[in-house]
Amino acid sequence: MPLAAPKATAHAAGLPHLPLPLFAVPMGVGGVGLAWREAARVLAAPSAVGEALLALSALLWLIILSLHAMRLVRHPEAVSADLRHPVRSAFTGAITIGLMIVSAAVLPHALGLARAVWIIAVVGHVAVAAWTVCSLLSSPRELATLTPPLLIPLVGNILAPLFGMKMGFEIPSLLMFGLGTGLWLFLQPLLFLRLMTGPPLPAKLKPTFAVLLAPPSVGALALAELTGGFGPIPLTVFGLAVFIALVIALLARDLIRAPFALSAWAWTFPVAAFTVACLAAAHAHPAAWQAPLLWGLLALASAIVGLVSVRTAQLAASGALLSPEA
Repeated sequence: MPLAAPKATAHAAGLPHLPLPLFAVPMGVGGVGLAWREAARVLAAPSAVGEALLALSALLWLIILSLHAMRLVRHPEAVSADLRHPVRSAFTGAITIGLMIVSAAVLPHALGLARAVWIIAVVGHVAVAAWTVCSLLSSPRELATLTPPLLIPLVGNILAPLFGMKMGFEIPSLLMFGLGTGLWLFLQPLLFLRLMTGPPLPAKLKPTFAVLLAPPSVGALALAELTGGFGPIPLTVFGLAVFIALVIALLARDLIRAPFALSAWAWTFPVAAFTVACLAAAHAHPAAWQAPLLWGLLALASAIVGLVSVRTAQLAASGALLSPEA
């Protein structure tokens, strides 16, 4: 099931076909920006790289939001079709997750603005999560239609404490973590059941396997913020992230053979989040052998974002990005 904009009455390429999954772009760029920011703390990497990437992610988020606002005004039927789609609708959560990353980008420079952006993002994300659950309950779907991107609107709540605790939002951060963890524990078994017993994912959706890496990676980081350090509890969740990373690495050869589509952005944020988790864990529990591995992970996350960005730019240049779904 390709991740492209829905068919509209008119078949010409253009704004009606602007993909909702495009909101994964600032997530991926911002995620690797956070990785470089953490690397500046742990590995003495250049801090300007992370700050530049985070600024770019905020700019991309604003541009993509503006384009989708125009699309909503001019082609509401196209947006409505996206929101009813079992896969594309999940990327509604990427809008508010991207805004959380914007709040993190602003945090070291303007605390008041960062807090205001965080509040808007959290309220919006809870609304998206509630809408998603209501949709699942009111319009039951076949198990085969459940795919990893569904983790974005439901489990994205785990990301909020990672930034909220730094802004002084302790109680809201605890509430968001509880919400995200509960939805994760509910959804993860269903996804594994679907992936193990259901029909294979369509080729263009296979890269979304990587989304499974994001919740334990972000969860370990959030727990470290909530508990005051990378102690035993965050380490147990980090261990799960390491295991899932190993599984995805073993499957990578099959996953990267999929024809390129916007679903390739599913690699970016999870790998970046895992890199941040590895950096934070290594900082709390240092060892001499860690630095080369950490630099390698940082380079891998950066290379993935760079490669997927180039391929996406080629899609846009060819006009395929705004073409009707085949």
